Amino acid sequence: MGAVAIEQPTKTSRISRQKVREGFATAVRVSRQVFQATGETRVLITLALVAVMTASAIGVVVSAYESRKLFNALSGLQEQRDAYQREWSQLLLEQSALSAHGRVEKLAAARFDMVVPGREDIVLVPLMSPVATR
Repeated sequence: MGAVAIEQPTKTSRISRQKVREGFATAVRVSRQVFQATGETRVLITLALVAVMTASAIGVVVSAYESRKLFNALSGLQEQRDAYQREWSQLLLEQSALSAHGRVEKLAAARFDMVVPGREDIVLVPLMSPVATR
């Protein structure tokens, strides 16, 4: 079994109209003092510095957000570049396989009935010098 604590109910005092009027008067008096203090140069300089600091803080937040956004875009572009490089490498391998000398020779023989000429079929043409053609 757990222990149960019974508390006595607290009495709430009623707020009288007099207390409300006194509180309102105090608030008006404090606000007047604040507005009068803003006329002093020290307070104006302090308020201006607070405004500049707030603007600077907002600028830092915006800059950090833009930096993160640009970094994410850069990461995506780098992944895309890597994918293109992989595809390019695969295409180069495919090209080298398709253009191999043995394969080309076999296709030429099969499709076009081409054969390597024998020694008796080869004719050498003499090289003509530029002087002889004049």
